[in-house]
Amino acid sequence: QVQLVESGGGLVQAGGSLRLSCAASGRTFSSLSMGWFRQAPGKEREFVAAIKWSPNYTYYTDSVKVRFTISRDNAKNTVYLQMTSLRPEDSAVYYCAARTMGWSRGPSTPADYDYWGQGTQVTVSS
Repeated sequence: QVQLVESGGGLVQAGGSLRLSCAASGRTFSSLSMGWFRQAPGKEREFVAAIKWSPNYTYYTDSVKVRFTISRDNAKNTVYLQMTSLRPEDSAVYYCAARTMGWSRGPSTPADYDYWGQGTQVTVSS
């Protein structure tokens, strides 16, 4: 089992920045491929970014490319999502997800992840 705990969400003005963190426990972190998803009220959960267990290839949805950066620190068992130039449409609950080793269907497929955190709220005001 893997436990995931997100932190770093909050209220920020448009154009601002936030860094989300997701701390993992319960399994060797370096063997986990990690993803960030988000869900706004009334909308489906959508893929934001992912980083592979090895090598650390990164993947992004088009709307966040350039603005968001996913990274990991295997020594701290933590994955980060640095978000810059935030927009009101980025407002959502952000979820961290994990899967052992690589994906079978792809990094953007929620069903391909075995473990999920409880989520952290990000609100961007205009």
